[in-house]
Amino acid sequence: MKEALFYEKRDEGKVHCLLCPQDCVIAPGKRGFCRVRVNVDGVLYTENYNRVMARSMDPMEKKPLYHFHPGSPIYSLGTRGCNQHCDFCQNWHMLQDDAPTAAFDARRAVEEALANRSVGIAYTYNEPTIWYEFVLECAQLARERGMVNVLVTNGSINPEPFSRLAPYVDAMNIDVKSMDPDFYRRICKSKLEPVLATCRAAREAGIHVEITNLVIPTLNDTDELFTRLVDFVCSLGPEVPLHFSAYFPSYKMTIEPTPLSALLRAREIASEKLYYVYLGNVAVSDGSHTYCPQCGNLLISRRGYLVSVAGIRDRACSRCGRPADVVM
Repeated sequence: MKEALFYEKRDEGKVHCLLCPQDCVIAPGKRGFCRVRVNVDGVLYTENYNRVMARSMDPMEKKPLYHFHPGSPIYSLGTRGCNQHCDFCQNWHMLQDDAPTAAFDARRAVEEALANRSVGIAYTYNEPTIWYEFVLECAQLARERGMVNVLVTNGSINPEPFSRLAPYVDAMNIDVKSMDPDFYRRICKSKLEPVLATCRAAREAGIHVEITNLVIPTLNDTDELFTRLVDFVCSLGPEVPLHFSAYFPSYKMTIEPTPLSALLRAREIASEKLYYVYLGNVAVSDGSHTYCPQCGNLLISRRGYLVSVAGIRDRACSRCGRPADVVM
């Protein structure tokens, strides 16, 4: 364990965690909502510091990041815990108190990433912001060694912790799970506005941002909610990629899988304002290709995780010369 950052002591041995919008006040011997930050005799500790649950070399597109080092493999790490409890969680086993982890420090992570010739390190699988102390330390070391850092995150982090981490982050895929605050309260046990604030802060910090929305029938698949999401992403910049992904039943949720028609409708609405809209978890011939928004040239073709960057030359469209909006 390691003493946590961003907390304050309260009366009667309680502590107030300031890391995320859950705003936990934790009594001695108790844990916060994330289940990995614990009050020991009036001091807040993080139990998952230097503990890893999963590590692998993944395609960058799996994050998904389509406009950041396309086709590159990236060393990926995850641990236990999350500060949202979504009824449809795909990695629910990583939330359990008894989920197995192993000792693992930041220097070893960086050395393994270098040994695997990775472009960088992705903090993913579970929610990386509640692994904050490890991620901050590892990201600093990775930056010193010339590697990039990627967060695959739900965006639920307070402004001060994020501003301290942001200088070491190169790219983020942020889940915006619905534009309905009630959806976040009921389905994710969380809050919408802090997620949107993180999206804005990441863009302002110069971090490459892509947004993912898991489309769940009857819960977040109305044209109104799609339009509100598209308007928000457009406010970040029409060049920000938006990924609509198909849902499949998991954990506590038994709703039928997302029909293809819903994803196609979402893409049609989004394509009116955004340059790059992708469909995930479905087999659609053009759902993952990248086209130049000016001339329609195929910039990047994707067949599963097989990627070809054939239409980009000198970071611009090979046909019309428009900047490709891709970090190479």
